[in-house]
Amino acid sequence: MQNLTVLGSGVLGSQIALQAAFHGKSVVVHDISQEVLDELPARWDYLTPLYVRDVEAATQEKMTEAVARIRSSADLADAVSDADLIIEAVPERLDIKQQTWATVGELAPERTIFATNSSTLLPSDIAESTGRPGRFLALHFANEIWRNNIGEVMGHAGTDQDAFDAVATFAGEIGMVPIPVLKEQPGYLLNSLLVPWLSAAGQLLVRGVGDIETIDRTWRLSTGAPLGPFQIFDVIGMMTPYALNKDSEDPDKRAFAELIKREYIDKGRLGRGAGGGFYDDEV
Repeated sequence: MQNLTVLGSGVLGSQIALQAAFHGKSVVVHDISQEVLDELPARWDYLTPLYVRDVEAATQEKMTEAVARIRSSADLADAVSDADLIIEAVPERLDIKQQTWATVGELAPERTIFATNSSTLLPSDIAESTGRPGRFLALHFANEIWRNNIGEVMGHAGTDQDAFDAVATFAGEIGMVPIPVLKEQPGYLLNSLLVPWLSAAGQLLVRGVGDIETIDRTWRLSTGAPLGPFQIFDVIGMMTPYALNKDSEDPDKRAFAELIKREYIDKGRLGRGAGGGFYDDEV
């Protein structure tokens, strides 16, 4: 699969696009308006030095070549017209994803395989909306995908095996380690492990048990891990933990969501590379 369309130009959408282009794929990025897409050059300027720093094969010249393989389009029909694979990275709301895929399913070529990058929703929740559930599955990336290089591949009961295998192969072709998830699981493998840990950190903070720096330092010193939970929150970005916690039945989780919105989102601190988060941005 050579031609990729990415739906959504946010933190992960832009990373998926650049990662694929760096590995030689032709990429179209679609978003809801040209105004949003006009912000992509700044995203490439931010990501390029990180690739050069972290990826052995990356040079300024190769990054320039990668960016040249990406074009943007606010016209959805144009964006999907020649796609072998479409990866969706739109906001983490079921209604938005279902509406997006219903439209895409009417526009995309019959050969196209569909993949969602949803962190929390199951492929089976979305599959029927596409009009071609057998060619729909999930391909989940961790943030900073040039470094955290796994691609979790998760189908639903109706996913065709050839589509599953093709997406796993694609993940390998763009530098990911394909991780087959054998059964539908909210959170896949990675987030099933990660989310409870991050939730515990948020609860410690809102209960006043420890401050941000102390919680992170405790984890790093005790385990040898390079990052603590609040540093990981900055990598993920503030919108995802806010969305996951704001309607929780757990009062501590709701309090954590309220803190995130009041002290970070409302102040433009959306995470690493987007105004800073719990910590100031560092490149």
